[in-house]
Amino acid sequence: MLDPRTALIPGSFDPITVGHLDVIERAAKMFERVVVAVSENAEKNTMFTANERLEMARAATAHIENVECVTCAGLLSDCARECGAGTIVKGVRGVADFDYEYQLAAIMRSFEPGLDTLFFPARPELSHISSTYARELIRYKCELGAAIPKSVIPLIAGK
Repeated sequence: MLDPRTALIPGSFDPITVGHLDVIERAAKMFERVVVAVSENAEKNTMFTANERLEMARAATAHIENVECVTCAGLLSDCARECGAGTIVKGVRGVADFDYEYQLAAIMRSFEPGLDTLFFPARPELSHISSTYARELIRYKCELGAAIPKSVIPLIAGK
């Protein structure tokens, strides 16, 4: 049974960024329960393993009582059903993100008609931050504090 008080926030979180965390914190104020679903998509070439990304998500959200983090290996609609989420929450940084996510929302509704998607526009000061940007900072050993939650930085050491 889908619960409208539970939100699912899916993503690869490779790695989780301050932009992701902002969306999670905002959703946690609106929903009784928020489930962060770390994708195990084997076709995606990630810098971090699913377990590492899950650990980073848990570290980043440890201060938020109503948030839990899980991995998701199958269809997003199946993951939503498994955790009882009635709403998928997605952050969008611009029009291109919105167009892509809007199409995915329509697909999700075709799999699960009761599943809604809520879009959170990125705050202007965070709109340039992406996991791709964060991975470049990591690769070139740059300062991570503006892109990665402080609680996650120790988990990235050595990459």
